[in-house]
Order: sequence, then structure tokens, then C-alpha cells
Amino acid sequence: MALQTDANGWDLVIEPPKGWFDLHFKDLWRYRDLMGLFVRRDFVASYKQTILGPLWHIIQPLLTTLMFTVVFGRIAGLPTDKVPQFVFYMAGTTVWSYFANCLTRTSNTFIANAGIFGKVYFPRMVVPVSVVMSQLIAFSIQFTFFLFVYGLFWAKGAPIQPNWAVGLLPLLLLMMAGLGLGFGVIISSLTTKYRDLQVLVGFGVQLWMYATPVIYPLSTMPDHYRWIIAANPLTAIVETFRYGFFGTGVFSWAYLAYSGGFTVLLLLLGMAVFNRVERTFMDTV
Repeated sequence: MALQTDANGWDLVIEPPKGWFDLHFKDLWRYRDLMGLFVRRDFVASYKQTILGPLWHIIQPLLTTLMFTVVFGRIAGLPTDKVPQFVFYMAGTTVWSYFANCLTRTSNTFIANAGIFGKVYFPRMVVPVSVVMSQLIAFSIQFTFFLFVYGLFWAKGAPIQPNWAVGLLPLLLLMMAGLGLGFGVIISSLTTKYRDLQVLVGFGVQLWMYATPVIYPLSTMPDHYRWIIAANPLTAIVETFRYGFFGTGVFSWAYLAYSGGFTVLLLLLGMAVFNRVERTFMDTV
């Protein structure tokens, strides 16, 4: 889309993207009001006809943490770097939930919004970006609950101590959002032709969690396996989050730089693929 002027004034000209990286970032800012409406829609519609409403953002991680504590902490006896099991698992659950929700909800962008896309023009990237922003609201609720639980354990003298790495939280959020958005829009672009991916997303995300140090610390992995787990771009994010709040875990600037570089490249690739499929997806959806 472009704005051109002539003798009669300003005209709005809608043009299809011409190249893989013709991304029209300015259009996202121009349609920020629409993005805000989508954010509100995504957040409100999820719990519009529920009894507990947004409280589910607390109940879900709470129940998940309880299950992890019983199964992996009590029964399996997995180590947690001397951090109390409940708050250890809640930290991992809080971080993982944001990424997983961004990925799963953006992965069906084209299919879920085909009716809207076929009737009116607006930058299609507005939809997945609004999903990431609406999930940030959910993360804020879960993170606030985590801070409450963290404060209780800290007040009781648990061996946890926050440090300077807590200040990296905004960077970690950007990386999680970028990874979820990047993977999500690539999958969304592919599902316009290959619907099987919709089935694999949920299953794949569950498996991916076990390849991420959510229920175990990276420090407990044998050296000859650690590099495999560290190759997961989410590993550095989870470990840095725990290091900042607990003072334990594996913190590495090299791991964090790798995750950051991976995020940038993935996001550019995802937006390019999304941009390419946007021109013809109505013929295949």
C-alpha cells in the first residue's frame, strides 16, 4: 500500500507486495488503532462467556506447577538446583506459556481469519502481531502471580536471591515474542496448503517443552548432551530468567547472543514467507 498525491489531493493506492522483503513496516504503525482493537478482541473474547474469566491465567499455571511438582519433583525426584520445587517449576511454566501461546495462536492466522482477509484490506501482519501483544497481557497476569509466590518463598528464607540479570526481562520478552511470532507465521503460511501442520503444532509444542529446561535445570545435563539442549534458542531465555530470580542455573552471554541472533533471523524469514503467501493464500484456503 502506498500514498500518492496528484492534482486532486491524496489518494490511497493498494499494491501487492512486490518482493520477499517488501514488508511495509510503516503500515503496521499506520494501522495501530486496528491492532489495538484486535488485541482487545483476542483478550476479551477468550473469556467472554466463562465464569472465572481472566482468573484462568492464574489457575492454569498454578495447576500445571502443582502437577510438575508432584510428578517430576516428588515422584521422579528431578533436581532443581536447590531451588524450592514449586517456585522453580512456576518460573519455567510462566516463561514457556508465553512462548507456547504466541506460537499456537499465530500459527492459524490465515485459516482463522480467512473471512476477514477476503473482505477488507489491512496489513495482514497486524493480526499475528496483535496476538503476541494480547498474550503479553496474559503473561503480565501470570508474572504478577509468580512474583507473589516468589515473594512468599523469599520471605520465608528460601535459598533464592534476585540479581542484576532481572533487568534482562524486557529483552527476554522480546526474544520470546519474536520466536513465537516467527515460528507461528511460518507455520501459518504453510498450513494454507498443508493442513496436517495444524495437528502437529499442538503435539510438537508439547514435545518441544521437554527439549527446553522447563522441568529441569540445564546444569544437570551431562556435558555431551548439554550442547543439544543449548542449541534450543529457548534454553538461554529460560535459564537467564531463572538465573536472574534465583541466582542459580547456567547463564552465558554466548548462549543469549545465539538466541538473539536466531530470533532476528527467524523473524525476518517468517515475515518474508508470510508476505509471500499473503498474495495468493485466498486461492488455497
